[in-house]
Amino acid sequence: MSTPTPDRSSILIVDDMQENLVALEAVLGPLDQQLVTARSGEDALKAMLRQDFAVVLLDVLMPGMDGFETASNIKRLDQTKDVPIILLTGTDVDADYAYRGYALGAADFLSKPIDPWVLRTKVNVFLDLDRKNRQLAVQAEQLRRLLVAEQAPGRSGGPAAEGPLEGTAGGNGRMGAGTGGAERLAEITEKLTEIEVLVRDSQHPDKTGLADRIAELEAAVRALSSGEGGA
Repeated sequence: MSTPTPDRSSILIVDDMQENLVALEAVLGPLDQQLVTARSGEDALKAMLRQDFAVVLLDVLMPGMDGFETASNIKRLDQTKDVPIILLTGTDVDADYAYRGYALGAADFLSKPIDPWVLRTKVNVFLDLDRKNRQLAVQAEQLRRLLVAEQAPGRSGGPAAEGPLEGTAGGNGRMGAGTGGAERLAEITEKLTEIEVLVRDSQHPDKTGLADRIAELEAAVRALSSGEGGA
């Protein structure tokens, strides 16, 4: 799947009526994000398998695969199951439409005619979440590279490191491949994996806790590199 540019997210708009797509593009244009349109549920699924989206605006009343079936298929696929869905529908709908949408895993539900300010506000929440997720993913990758560098041949703590280890006669003060260093590396690697799972699975917009945990791991990796972590 392709990755959005660092400063822009992608929004998928799904509606079988071209005039509705044009209207929604006009409403969301001021957000300055990449807007992708689809005229059917099948086209929407194809688009989502080609690239990542911060949020999907999905019309409920479509011929063939309707919005509910499309949402169900989105949530069924591993590649797309975490993408937030905002369901859109007309005013003359069954009273249980909203319940059905939320039961399928939709994040929100709006009835037409849609207030442009309300729609932009709701979409902005998911855009902010997408930006934070991508920032955390970058931080996680940077931490992973630091760990790989620390364990590379010729580096202190790596399998080909030579010379005495910390805690042994002639130790140079850096954490080597001794028990303490190995345990610390294992602990950091385990925590990094946990963070990556949380980033991938969470749809909650508050990522402060995850950011704090990543900052702690960065400090731990630096301490490991400088020998401040101890054996």
